This record gives sequence, C-alpha cells and structure tokens, in this order.
Amino acid sequence: MTAPVDQPPTEQAVEAPAVLVEDVPLTHGVARVLTLNRPDQRNPLDHATVTRLHTLATEADADPLARVLVITGAGPAFSAGGDLRAYVELYRDERRLRAFLDEFRVLNALLEHGRFVSIAMVNGACVAGGLELALACDVITIADDARIGDGHLATGQIDGAGGSQRLVRALGVSRAKQLLLTGRLWTADVAVAAGLALFRAPDAELRDQTLVLAAELAAHSPLAVRHMKTLIGFSEHLSFEGALTAEQKIVVSYATTSHDAVEGLLAFLERRPPRYTGE
Repeated sequence: MTAPVDQPPTEQAVEAPAVLVEDVPLTHGVARVLTLNRPDQRNPLDHATVTRLHTLATEADADPLARVLVITGAGPAFSAGGDLRAYVELYRDERRLRAFLDEFRVLNALLEHGRFVSIAMVNGACVAGGLELALACDVITIADDARIGDGHLATGQIDGAGGSQRLVRALGVSRAKQLLLTGRLWTADVAVAAGLALFRAPDAELRDQTLVLAAELAAHSPLAVRHMKTLIGFSEHLSFEGALTAEQKIVVSYATTSHDAVEGLLAFLERRPPRYTGE
C-alpha cells in the first residue's frame, strides 16, 4: 500500500483591495495617496468602494500628518464611473440606491470640506461617477492622454452624486451643458483651458508633478487652509452680504487668537521659513 504523501496546504486566492493606501512623506506631513485598484473594470465606484473611500478619507481628516489627500486610479482609468451591471439590480431597490447615493454624497462633502487639501490625479478616463468624485476634490491634475467628461446620458443615466451641480459651479452653465448634454469627453488641453484642471503633464510625470504641488500645499498653515476652505464654501451657501459678514468673523478670530497668523507674518519679516503649528 502506498504511503500517503503530505500535500502542501492549498493557498486561497487573496482578493486585491479595492483601494490602495500609500503615505508619501513631504517636508511637512504626508500626502496620503488613495488608488482605485480594479483596473480591469476601469475602477468602478460601487457602494463598497465608495464606503471604503469614505472610511479612508475620514481617517485622513483625523490625522494631522495627512496634509494632502490624493485620489487616483490604477491602470488606464481614473474611474469610468459606476458598476453598470450592478446598477441593474440596484435600481430595483430604492432603499439600497438611496443608501449608496447618500454614502457618495457624504464622501464628496468630506473631500470638499475636510481639513486636508484634496487632489484628483486624473491618470486616464474620468467619466460619470469618476467625474463626480474628481469635482468634489479641491484640485484636479490631469495626464496628457487622459479624457474627462460626464457621459451619463450615453447610457441613459443622470448624475446622482452632485456632478450636475458641481460642474455648473466649476464651469458656468454654458460649459457645463457642453459636458452634461453632449456626453463628450474633453482632452487634457481643453480641461485645463476651461479651468476644470489646474495643469496637465505627461502620464509618466503626472505623479511626480502632483506630489510637487502637494508639497507646496502642505507647507501652508493647516489651520489657515481649513479656514480658507470654509470661506470658499460660503460663496455657495450664503448670500454675498452674509458671506462677507461670516468671512470677517472668521478672519478676526483667526488673526487675534491663532499662533499661525502671527507666525506667518514674523517669518516673512524675518526672512525665515514659518513654523506653523496648526493652532
């Protein structure tokens, strides 16, 4: 009788995480890079992925070292949008659909109002939900060969995560209509010329140039950055006179009570780098 042969344990396939997390050291703090990691599917934004992004963004918001949050995609796409196959079932369940859109809305609000500066590093196709995610970020950088646009109408869909409203605010009604109603994708040149993206770069250089920008942003007082983002938000939610009043209230408090406001002035006058504390 043949003796049994010991078999090595069968290795179970480990599913790759939907979002990769990397901290890139900067002179001041770190840039936390979140990479959508389903390149074979062009990085779809399903409920699980949006929830994971929300969790990671919340952690970054609570981490004083995470001065900048960068979102990008693995492979040839930033994100081509939602998981269309999953939507067929999702549309049959109003409760689940509302829960997904609520999660996406909260994520985008955090990207807009969090204590960090958020950057969408658009490395390829950025369409539909991908554009909605990018629009919620403070800054967009884009690769030379990337394409960016809404594209919802191409499959009979409409925006559900704030894209229609943020696009109008970013570009004005006329240019927003060009993307929302035609479904066309803009080249990097057009996106930069329209003011949608800050700059374009060759694909191989986009990460390095974006991290240079991140280092510049991280050098600012984190408290001043937080207040500046609040001031910017006033333009969307308050009347002009109300925004001016709210702005004055914040600047008086910041200038008279914070370390960083005076430190910035002294550093400039003494010709030395500032030593911000975030207080």
